[in-house]
Amino acid sequence: MFNDCLDGIRVLDLSQYIPGPFATMTLGDLGAEVIKIEPPFGDPMRTAFLTGEDGISPFYKQLNAGKTVINLDLKSEEGKAAFTQLVQKSDVILESFRPGVMGRLGFGPEELKALNPKLVHCALSGFGQTGPYAQIAGHDMTYVALTGGLSQTGHAEQGPVPIFPPMADHSGAMQAVNSILAALFRRERTGKGAFIDVSLFEAALSWNYLGLTAATHGRVEECGRGELTGAAAWYNIYKTSDERYFAFAPIEPKFWLNFCNAIGREDLIARQNEPLPQDKLIEDLQDLFKSKTLSEWSALLLDAECCMEPIHRPDEVLDHPHVKERQIAFGDEIRFPAWVDGNPPAGRNPMVQMDAVELLDKI
Repeated sequence: MFNDCLDGIRVLDLSQYIPGPFATMTLGDLGAEVIKIEPPFGDPMRTAFLTGEDGISPFYKQLNAGKTVINLDLKSEEGKAAFTQLVQKSDVILESFRPGVMGRLGFGPEELKALNPKLVHCALSGFGQTGPYAQIAGHDMTYVALTGGLSQTGHAEQGPVPIFPPMADHSGAMQAVNSILAALFRRERTGKGAFIDVSLFEAALSWNYLGLTAATHGRVEECGRGELTGAAAWYNIYKTSDERYFAFAPIEPKFWLNFCNAIGREDLIARQNEPLPQDKLIEDLQDLFKSKTLSEWSALLLDAECCMEPIHRPDEVLDHPHVKERQIAFGDEIRFPAWVDGNPPAGRNPMVQMDAVELLDKI
């Protein structure tokens, strides 16, 4: 397993909501000690979206499992003094304040470097530390809107739809993790710390390289009119007679051939190459797929090797035999998604709430 890779690395997490906590949760999965520092009123994620029996959101518990959580008022002298000690004894800081906030608190990049020259400081913000949008507020959907990706995600008739799970939040978290790991690896060789400027917008922007590259070559598809966004019959979503849906993706000719043979429709074989948008072929397949239930189509197509999968609801996913076998998801705990040396990922310990003074006495 990977849960010893970052043994001895201490991470201070000053972030809130999803992106930063997801990043530090991942560092914790790799073995880092994560101390989450929250303001006196706590992280708003504690009560966001879903409330558990104890009044705390299960989402918050998932994102902060394995961490030690303390409350510090970084505007107070006592809080500043405690944070200074923590900085001097830590390896990584991840914060998600708007640009300039850490500096106004007395802990800008230069001040932190003076306290700990080997510190890896990652600032994870919406639009980055510089530029005309640096101080603009946003959420996942608004970041993705600016990347161009949202303009192509949706239906030709109805227009764009929100992306779920939140793309910018999670791509930004992973960019932060990758950058921090690279900085720690460099520090092992050079002794140098780093200040890393990661933006949620730019992380999502980098994931939209397909659309951006096509645009530089003069091809910009309308919403739902691209090969992978709804214009192709062989890469689409279809409804069944029982109002369920399945994903259908026989892109390669061999998979399309398997599909046609499985349903006894050799007349469809040559139609895979019809010009885009394949509206007539899509309509014909829509009519065809409405003739059976999802379970009937699954029985016919899953073994045909034509790249078809039912669209599962979240409450169905955990019962899927592959999910059970791979041991990544257990109830509301979704573990580090990799096996190492033949072993599944380890579970996380619950988060621990601790007094700051008590924590400083221990480290």
